[in-house]
Amino acid sequence: MNLAAFLNLFSALTSVQFVKLLILGLMAGIMSGMFGIGGGTIIVPAMTYAVGFSMRESIGTSLAALLLPFGIMGVIEYYKKGDVNVGAAILLLLGMFLGSYFGARITMVAPELYIKRGFGVLMMLIGLRYLLTK
Repeated sequence: MNLAAFLNLFSALTSVQFVKLLILGLMAGIMSGMFGIGGGTIIVPAMTYAVGFSMRESIGTSLAALLLPFGIMGVIEYYKKGDVNVGAAILLLLGMFLGSYFGARITMVAPELYIKRGFGVLMMLIGLRYLLTK
């Protein structure tokens, strides 16, 4: 793949979506490093609500970002149906790569009680968001 083809992967994204996806990847990486979570718990809801992707595109793109080794078969199916935004998946991957390092560093110095409470609050907020929106 040449540079022009690579850059074209991002052409369907607005500049706001581009920035949101980078930040989302970083935050998901941090939370993954802190709590061992990421894809379905953080990335999918955030892409749906903050970036404006459909649920299918959010799931397909999340799987693409988490591609190897877990998501390859799912990614192929979502990609065939046009529900994978490859540029968005690359941005998430970059943020998650860096964020997981920082999340792990934070967790190594944080008291375990704070980690447990932080995870609990995160799960409640996500649950409330799903319960209170269409």
